[in-house]
Amino acid sequence: AQRMRRQRAEIREQLKSGKITLQDVLNQADDDVVGRMRVSYLLQSLPQIGKVTSRRIMEEIGIHENRRVRGLGKRQVEALLKKLG
Repeated sequence: AQRMRRQRAEIREQLKSGKITLQDVLNQADDDVVGRMRVSYLLQSLPQIGKVTSRRIMEEIGIHENRRVRGLGKRQVEALLKKLG
């Protein structure tokens, strides 16, 4: 569990610094570390996006607040990428 949290933290840091993109992370949805991450937690890792903005984006797209990355449908992933580039 500790290792998973550390790996998730590294992914979040890389997203914040721009070393990887949202698309890179979403493409790894079948990986356990990424797949078990909550979508809201992932969105909040992006620059300029906090709790309120991530909640609003998820509501617009129709993603439940407890949804994990692995549980996203194809249309939801496409909508997220369209919205956030």
